[in-house]
This record gives sequence, C-alpha cells and structure tokens, in this order.
Amino acid sequence: MTTAHVSTAHAGTGSATTHKSTTKDRARPAVHSREGLRKTALRLALAAVLVFCLLPIAFLVATSFKSRDEVLSGHFLPLAPTLANWSSVFEIAPLHWHLFNSLAVAIVSVAVTLVVAVPATYAVVKLRRGPALAGALLSSYVAPPVVALLPLFFMMRHAGLNNSILGLGLVDGLMNVPVAFWLLRSFFKQVPVALDEAAWLDGVGYWRTLWRVNLPLLWPGLVSTGLICLILTYNEFLLASVLNSRPDIRTITVAISLFQGERVVNFGQMAAASLVGIAPVYLVALAFQKHLISGLGAGR
Repeated sequence: MTTAHVSTAHAGTGSATTHKSTTKDRARPAVHSREGLRKTALRLALAAVLVFCLLPIAFLVATSFKSRDEVLSGHFLPLAPTLANWSSVFEIAPLHWHLFNSLAVAIVSVAVTLVVAVPATYAVVKLRRGPALAGALLSSYVAPPVVALLPLFFMMRHAGLNNSILGLGLVDGLMNVPVAFWLLRSFFKQVPVALDEAAWLDGVGYWRTLWRVNLPLLWPGLVSTGLICLILTYNEFLLASVLNSRPDIRTITVAISLFQGERVVNFGQMAAASLVGIAPVYLVALAFQKHLISGLGAGR
C-alpha cells in the first residue's frame, strides 16, 4: 500500500471518528433536556398532590377563624378573623377528655389486633395452617361495618361491655384484624423459613419460635402495623356513635359531630374542634412516618 493510500485511510478514519463524536455531542443535550423535562413534570405532579392534600387542612384553618356569616359568604380566607370559635369550642365540650377516650380506645384496639393477628399470620405463613383463613379474613373486611352493627350492639349489651372503653376497643380491634393480617403477612415472609426450621430441629415449640425468633425481627412491621391500626381506630365514627352513648365516654369523632345543631351548623367551631382532633394523629404520623410508609407499602 502506498503512502497516499495510507494517508487517505487515516483521513477517512479520522473523519468517521469526528462524525461519531459530533453525533454524540448533539445527542447529549437532547438527553439532558428530556431528563430536565421529566424532573420538572415530576416536581409539578408532586406539587399538585401536595396542594391537593393540604388544601382541606388550609380550609379548616381558615374556617376556624371565620364568623358564621363569613362562612356562609363563601370566601376562602376570613375577612375579619376572630378567635371566638377557639375560645367557645373548649367551653362547649371537654375536648381534652374526648381526646383521651379516643387514644385509650385506640391503644386497647391495637393490643387486641396484634394479639389476634400475629399468631394467625404466623400460622398461615410459616406453619401452612388454614390456607383458607387468609381469604376469609380479607373477605370479611369487604362488607361494610353497618351490616354487623345490630348484632354487635346486642352482643355487647349482653356481655355488659356497652358504654365502655374496653368494649369499644375490643370491637375495633377485632374489626382491624384483616388489615393487620394483610400487612403482617409480607413482613413474616421476609423472615427466612430456615430460621424457624432450625429452631424446630432444636426442639423449640411453635410459640417460642414465634416469640424468640420471629418477633425480634418483626419489630418494624409490628410498629407500622400498630400505628396504622391506631389511626384507623382513632378515626372510626360509626361504632363509637352506636356502642357508646354516655357523654363521658364519647370519642373525639363523635364529639365533633355534635357541633352540628338541629337547625344551625356551627362550622367555625366544628373546624376548630376538627383541628384539635387532627393534631395527635398528625404528630404520631410525623414522628413515625418511616414506619408508616414501610407498612403502607408492605401489602405485597
């Protein structure tokens, strides 16, 4: 091959390399622009979801500082803010006592739920006992609670548990067992079966295997499941309004509903009472948000 042919080949290779690098340089801005548009769209979507979630809270805050006439006028922000709703809401109802009742019922309910759901989930997932139990538990949650309201009322009355925190906590706890089972099932599946089999070969019984092998590894799941069931019980209204009729045992949800009179609805006072009732749940969710997120994403 002559020198002219070699130089021509080198020139062709160099031009091809230059063409490829130019094409890559042109493609990089396009890729960066698409990534920038994707990030911008994601941020806009997150901002829209945030506004959608915070708008009801902002409306409650604004309504709590409005007079009755301003509420009926339809303005979002109060034109003449007033603290009358906040001062009168604590005079009308002992909200602090209703908050205590709600928290007490929620704690009893979570204890009942975990005591029933943890062994049941262990038996189904690890021991392969009662495969139809999973479907039966989840199907029972499909029916609306009002279907079981009348039988529950008479059962609780015959048991002497009507108008008591223990009775309402017991009913709410049993109602939340399907939710707890659904959440705990994925956490139990994350614990290797080999650990249980090793314990069984050493002569450890089922209960001790559950207590000493599984539960120490399931604390995050137990915490998240307990928090979710606590929030569900705290927000429950139907059973609390029927099974507890005594004023001193009313929960916060029932107390808030009583601000609606026969002819006039005290929207400002109801908004203030609602904010007071939201505060404990909000603080709990803020303090344990990592466990709540893991629990809500665990139903696989």
